Amino acid sequence: MNHKTIEEIKNSIRNIPDFPIPGIQFKDLTTLFKKEDLLQKTSDILYDYYKDKGISKVVGIESRGYIMGGILAYRLNAGFVLIRKPGKLPAKTIKKDYQLEYGTNTIEIHDDSISSKDIILIHDDLLATGGTAKASLELIEQFKVKKIMLNFIVELDFLNGRNQIELKNDIFSLIHF
Repeated sequence: MNHKTIEEIKNSIRNIPDFPIPGIQFKDLTTLFKKEDLLQKTSDILYDYYKDKGISKVVGIESRGYIMGGILAYRLNAGFVLIRKPGKLPAKTIKKDYQLEYGTNTIEIHDDSISSKDIILIHDDLLATGGTAKASLELIEQFKVKKIMLNFIVELDFLNGRNQIELKNDIFSLIHF
């Protein structure tokens, strides 16, 4: 990876103080996504990392995980699966409750979206405390897939979210704050 490109991507991410609640420093990736050259460079780096790993499905976490997750699924010639908030998926789902750094939430996935033959890449824009990633991982593990990898564009290292995810999984974050 080109360190200059990584710094350029990192510098494009806007910080929003006290959002969504006081004390949170929200990393806004919309400023990265709106720049076509940086969106392409981010896509290229992530594609190069995963292109030879046999991924059959990319699982995007609502909602910003759908942006790069969809791009990666297309580029990897893989299917794309949604993890959503409750009540948003129309067919039968399985769900998982989890803790956020500022509350609790629930996520769901269609119960027929993944098979045991799949190699999965879970993608989200950001890893903070690890609650959403851990819940997503636990949902996918119920399908008894061949392998699970996790990817984040940004990881907030000081929140130690990686510690919530079992070390047997391949975890790759492009940018670290």
